[in-house]
Parts: sequence; C-alpha cells; structure tokens
Amino acid sequence: VQLVESGGGLVQAGGSLTLSCTASGFPFVDYVIGWVRQAPGKEREAVSCFDNRYGRTYYVDSMKDRLTISSDKSKNTVYLRMNSLKPEDTAVYYCAAAFRDSGYYFSMDKFFKDILYWGKGAPVTVSS
Repeated sequence: VQLVESGGGLVQAGGSLTLSCTASGFPFVDYVIGWVRQAPGKEREAVSCFDNRYGRTYYVDSMKDRLTISSDKSKNTVYLRMNSLKPEDTAVYYCAAAFRDSGYYFSMDKFFKDILYWGKGAPVTVSS
C-alpha cells in the first residue's frame, strides 16, 4: 500500500497550491482519500476528503471557502487545490485513506478516526 504526495513547497501569502496524492495497493473506489495537516507544535487536523464510493466531498469549516478537492479514478489520484493561502496554513500535509463502509452517514470526524493508511507528508510553507 502506498500513498504518494506531491505538489508541496514554498508559496507567498495569497497564493495557491495544488497537492496530489496517488494511491496504490488497495481498491481506490472503496476508500475515502483526503488530507490531514500538522502545523509545528499543533495536533493533526483533517482538512478535506473525497469519498470515492459515493462521489462526495468534505471540508473543514475553517477552510472550506479556500479548498477544492477532486478525484481522478483513472489515475488513482486525489487533488487538493488550496487558494488564498495564509502563513497559518504552513504545515506538513499528509495524504490519508479510510475504508468507506456502506452506511449513509459520513463526516470529517469519521474520516479522521477511520484512517488506515498514511502518506509520508508534503511540506507546505506560506511566507508572509
């Protein structure tokens, strides 16, 4: 099983960045794949995820106006577009995958609790 992130780097405040996560080793369409970030000295925080089973998107309230998540099943890849970046967005962004059961209910909290696989992380630094 692999989750490989790309697209991190240094960006100025107000700029944009797109992170990519390519998955392998498990059935992509049966999983929710998303992003969890960890800023220096802070706990990990789930920011967005894409439900590949039902085609639904989820965002953390504090960032939902600045994020767009999408999925390309032909490439087993999930993308996270981040706009209007702020210095407080500086963090390591981890790609993560959680199995999607057949239940109707889902949420960002459930995604975070059910994560089975993690990527190695992509550092994002936003300069002021």
